[in-house]
Amino acid sequence: MIEKKDIDLEKAVLIGVVTQNQDEEKSKEYLDELEFLTFTAGGEVIKRFTQKMAIPNPKTFIGTGKMEDVRQFVEANGIGTVIFDDELSPAQERNISGILNCKILDRTNLILDIFAQRAQTSYARTQVELAQCEYLLPRLKGMWTHLERQKGGIGMRGPGETEIETDRRIVRDKIALLKAKIKVIDKQQAVQRGNRGKMVRVALVGYTNVGKSTLMNVISKSDVFAENKLFATLDTTVRKVVIGNLPFLMSDTVGFIRKLPTQLVESFKSTLDEVREADLLLHVVDISHTNFEEHIDSVNQILDEIDSKDKPTIMVFNKIDAYEPEPFDEEDLVEVRTEANFTIDEWKKTWMSRVGDNALFISALNKENMDDFRKRVYKEVREIHVTRFPYNHFLYPDVEDIE
Repeated sequence: MIEKKDIDLEKAVLIGVVTQNQDEEKSKEYLDELEFLTFTAGGEVIKRFTQKMAIPNPKTFIGTGKMEDVRQFVEANGIGTVIFDDELSPAQERNISGILNCKILDRTNLILDIFAQRAQTSYARTQVELAQCEYLLPRLKGMWTHLERQKGGIGMRGPGETEIETDRRIVRDKIALLKAKIKVIDKQQAVQRGNRGKMVRVALVGYTNVGKSTLMNVISKSDVFAENKLFATLDTTVRKVVIGNLPFLMSDTVGFIRKLPTQLVESFKSTLDEVREADLLLHVVDISHTNFEEHIDSVNQILDEIDSKDKPTIMVFNKIDAYEPEPFDEEDLVEVRTEANFTIDEWKKTWMSRVGDNALFISALNKENMDDFRKRVYKEVREIHVTRFPYNHFLYPDVEDIE
């Protein structure tokens, strides 16, 4: 009989700020996402701390009084990790670590840790390692002051090289080595993409945990790993899909997230080559999420960074089975009806109506409206294919004739 093991989750505390650019509601939503990230990484959130500030404290991110409250709570409850919602500067990280005397992480470090757990292929592991090294480099300062060589005394005279300089050189050399390795893999992948011929390429893009991998499994009848966690998919997966009798390639890419670290975007630009070289993008959106419009903006921003915003795109609003509008009392004269109270039919009459045929509403999990999805994708792929091969149009029937 297999012995049941209880997994010990690491106790963590979350810290966020309410500023002029980030109101209480937005701060709460970011901390909700940070808590989900913490759970994905293997942590358990015990408490959240928030503070209203004009701007974060340049020395300790939050004020000294709030920091003392955090310190007392950490000591009293045996907390091992404190996680900040925004990226900390190297100086802030050192100062906070000295006060709290426990592991200090920021949003960037947490995402990097999840990426390191999820990376399966050599390519993904190399990219994560590169991002980690670039994150670590400016944070080496002051870590090795006890090993300073230029102190004088017996055996310490001469110019010498400090331990910190040695470490920086090692990390820089490693970064150069990893970049060279990525270039080699990029060339190999370019050859692989070239070997796929002129088949139409479709890429699934979207925020993390919107159901891209589940949709990929349904449409391609494959078994891509899918889980209700952030960044369940890190490695790009390409599958051949046939709708009617028309074959094309579909790729499942890494999900995006708000406040995505710059070095991560840089490191993973080569992973997103599948997006850059795609003929058609399927932008998957979790319509059941309260802030799905902000998710759309975040994805569009990253698509713009990788020069893919102007590609033909179909908006796929997924998880309609989980969508529930907030109840609204028509008789309440004070309460104002907002977008949170909209039904899906009402949403279709908003800005979504301008998207027209390029908006689909499905549930990949329950396979709702999948016939409409297949026909819409088939129509778009057929148009691209016929443009590429003008004499092949008779091989593929009109969309009304496919099963």
